[in-house]
Amino acid sequence: MRDRDESGRPRNARPRDAYGRPLPHGAAGIPTMPDELDMPPAEALAEAQRLLDADRPFHAHEVLEAVWKSAPEPERELWRGLAQVAVGVTHLRRGNARGAQALLSRAADRLVPYQDAAPYGIDVQGIVQRTRSLAKEPQDGPIALRLTPN
Repeated sequence: MRDRDESGRPRNARPRDAYGRPLPHGAAGIPTMPDELDMPPAEALAEAQRLLDADRPFHAHEVLEAVWKSAPEPERELWRGLAQVAVGVTHLRRGNARGAQALLSRAADRLVPYQDAAPYGIDVQGIVQRTRSLAKEPQDGPIALRLTPN
C-alpha cells in the first residue's frame, strides 16, 4: 500500500535507490524530488541535465514530469516526451532493455513535432536521434544525453 499524506494523496515516502527502485522502509536511499516540485522550464532543464550527468535518470524524470504537469497545453507533450526519455534511460540502467526500447521509441515519436521550433534551447532533434539510437542499440553503463546543445 502506498504512503499517503494527510489529505489522502499518494506520496513517495519509501527510500529509493539511484535508479528509483523502492527500498525497504528505514533503508538509506537517494533523496527524491519533492512531490510538489515547481521550477521554471530553464531551471528544470538545468537540474534535469545535472541529474542525467550524475547518472540519476529517474530523478531527472521527476523534474521533467513536474514541468510536464504544469506546462501550458502547447508544450505539454514536449515535456511528457522528455520525461519519457529519462524513464527510458532509467529502464536501461535497471537492465530492462525491452521496456526501455518501447518507452524511448514512444518518446521520440512524441518529440518529433517539436523539432523545428523547440522552446528553451532544447535540442529536440539531437534528443530524438539519440533516443532512437538507444532504442535500436541499448547501452549498459552511464548514458550520455544532452537536453540542450551546450
